[in-house]
Amino acid sequence: MIRNPIDVSTRVSPNLSALIENRVNRAEPEQLITLATIHDFVTGVLTHEFTETEQLHHFDINESLLDELDALIEEYGETALAIDFVQEMASEPLSRVIDAVINDKDRAYPPTLGIVRDAMVSGLAASLIGDGVLDEDEDDFLLAEIEALIDRHGKDALAEEFIRYE
Repeated sequence: MIRNPIDVSTRVSPNLSALIENRVNRAEPEQLITLATIHDFVTGVLTHEFTETEQLHHFDINESLLDELDALIEEYGETALAIDFVQEMASEPLSRVIDAVINDKDRAYPPTLGIVRDAMVSGLAASLIGDGVLDEDEDDFLLAEIEALIDRHGKDALAEEFIRYE
């Protein structure tokens, strides 16, 4: 199986990334989970009463995930390993938010993902848009992205470990 030489996880929404990670983590160790495997799973959830749907209720499984998967399969092929599409780092806009929290002069200790989320909810993202650090359209997905990172790594994970430098 050929691994993708570029970081293709940057092309995936936080919801799809979390869904892929869940499926990979639940697979048998010898089972290779490809984009086609994920596509079949999402199609099954959308078209049938699927027993695992109850266990995956926190994922928003809808047609947009299928559209996103179709686009990825068209670009990378059905046999691309799904694990390559799991986001482990913050996007560039979220990295700017984390950096702003880290550089807050009033902070006495390194911020966690939970602290970054709380700062965002308390208006940090809007302030960064006003300062020109973020574009207005970048703010739309940041809360979902930080929530996905918290779901996977916990609210007490050090935020600086997820900064993506590009």
